[in-house]
Formats: sequence, C-alpha cells, structure tokens
Amino acid sequence: MRQRDSRKIGLARALSKLGYCSRSQAAALIRAGRVTLNGAARHDPETPVQIERDRIAVEGLTLKAADKIYLMMNKPRGLVTTASDEKDRDTVYSLFVDRAESMPWLAPVGRLDKASEGLLLLTNDSEWGARITAPESHLPKTYHVQIASIPPREVLESLERGVRADNVELLQAVRCRLLRSGGKNCWLEITLDEGKNRQIRRMLATFDLQVLRLVRVSIGPLQLGTLRKGAYRSLTAEEKTALDRAIDQSPRLRQ
Repeated sequence: MRQRDSRKIGLARALSKLGYCSRSQAAALIRAGRVTLNGAARHDPETPVQIERDRIAVEGLTLKAADKIYLMMNKPRGLVTTASDEKDRDTVYSLFVDRAESMPWLAPVGRLDKASEGLLLLTNDSEWGARITAPESHLPKTYHVQIASIPPREVLESLERGVRADNVELLQAVRCRLLRSGGKNCWLEITLDEGKNRQIRRMLATFDLQVLRLVRVSIGPLQLGTLRKGAYRSLTAEEKTALDRAIDQSPRLRQ
C-alpha cells in the first residue's frame, strides 16, 4: 500500500497536483492574491506546502484532490495541443465544449502539432503524465505517415540508423516500414521511443520527403483503434494498467 505523501512542494505545483489548473495558471492566481494557505494569502508560487495536511483555497473555495481522469482522444488535424493560443487558433479543448462546466482541468500528455492527428492522452494526474513523456521511459509511439513519393528501402534503413537534422541533431526511428503504396505516394509506419520536436517531419525533410498526413496510432500498448476523429473517451482500467506496466518495464523495441 502506498504511503501518504508528506513531502513539501511548491504551492503552484500543489494546485496542479490537486487537478485545479496548470502550474503556470496557478502561479498567476497566487501572485494575484487569490490563493490562501491555511487561511492566509500567499503571493509566492514556491511557498512550501504539504497537500495532505495544509488547507489550500482559491477565492475562498477549499480545494480537494479531484478524481483522477485519464482520457484518450483522436485529435483532428488543424487543432493545437494547448489550453490557450496566443494566435487565437482552435485548440483540442474546443472538443470539450459540451462538458466544459463539469470537467476538471486536464493537461495534454505530450503534444501533436497542428498538422498532425491521432492518439492524444489528457489527464489531471500530472505525475502520471510526466512518467509517460519521460525520455528514460522509452515508451514506443507509432505513427502512420503519408508521404508524396515512394522512397527506396535504403532511405527507410537510414531512418532506423539515424539522420542528422539540420546537420546537427541525431534523430532515429526505432522501426520504419512501408505499409502500402500507390502511384505517387505511400504510407509508412514509423515507431519512435523519444519525443523530440517535430521529429518525424524533420527526419523525412533530410531526404526532401513531403509529409501529406501524420497520424499517431499507438502509445505503448494503447491503440487508437476505431475511435472516431474528434472523439474522446476514458481509458479502461485494463488500458491504464497496461500503460503503467509498460512505463515500469521501460521497454525499448529491438530491430
């Protein structure tokens, strides 16, 4: 049985762990004097607290730990993976408009860029989300990628060996294979076990390969399956357990 956590953490982080808002939003609330700790206003986001013992309130409302929520979404192309956007672009949170009042704060686990689509996780369990995205977990993520040509086998082998993006950073696929091809384009299946920014697009750009579509179809053992575009659902207990087991085992695919 897990012992209750008595460590001290920063006040802003505590609000995030309680599922109230993101850490950056919490810091803004604290600096504005809207957060009290044991009845006294605090203005420093790093004020040390013990969640299990201290009473934290936002505008007089005492916070309690929210039930943990774990969602999977089939992100459509054209949405950005953020709560708000300085360019006023539509975000994945627009898909929650029908449940905005009843749903607690959720954060995306990792990102898919605006032009990418497919499997996206969201949760109010910040520690779990950090474990999913931690580089040392080597949790494999698989993508189906449509490109505007049919590359030779040597290119796919090069992607698995690793390529230098911008002649600087080494980027490598765990696995890359041809799924199907047409007259002028094809679909590749590419598996990564790291999450570098726009990694697949940058890798393919080294061979002047144009990406037409990029769809994430799995994260570890979790499959996108038949979830329709723009829809979301809670993970089943079995799916959550399988992801936790995959993180704990820190698997790395072998070629």
